[in-house]
Amino acid sequence: MEGKKLLKGLIHIYTGDGKGKTTAAIGLGVRAAGHGLKVYMIQFMKGRVNYGELETIKSIPDFTIIQFGRPEFVNKANPEKIDIDGAADALQHARQIISSGKYDVVILDEVNVAVDFGLIAAEDVLEIMRKKPAQVEMIMTGRNAKQEFIEAADLVTEMREIKHYYSSGIEARLGIEF
Repeated sequence: MEGKKLLKGLIHIYTGDGKGKTTAAIGLGVRAAGHGLKVYMIQFMKGRVNYGELETIKSIPDFTIIQFGRPEFVNKANPEKIDIDGAADALQHARQIISSGKYDVVILDEVNVAVDFGLIAAEDVLEIMRKKPAQVEMIMTGRNAKQEFIEAADLVTEMREIKHYYSSGIEARLGIEF
């Protein structure tokens, strides 16, 4: 399957307050890699080294994942310079990867949150969306996707929380949430 390319790459957005946005993006990436496509995932605001997907993806040919950010949560009301710099670095890396022609599917995990938190400008993300090469499939995840992103995308899925065990006091669990 070496050398397969998409004839037309589209833009997906997975947003909403429900669980499963990153998981859905990874699932699409695994499917694409299984068909010989090259996948690159950039995680914004995720500097934790113990996410389960990091180890698994290492064993999947042609699926690369890289993180930007630090392990701590970002304070939306008062983000630190390190958080802004990390998101800017992730965005610059995304520009390079998307325009490189080396990857068929590029996942920008939590990019919507980085914009919502004011770490990067919506206009900069829109520019990437507009300039995306025709053969690149681009996936954007995270809560609170901007309306402009939704309008520019080809597919938008909203994960809606109906019930979550977190509200009954169950913390994030190894292998399930991270």
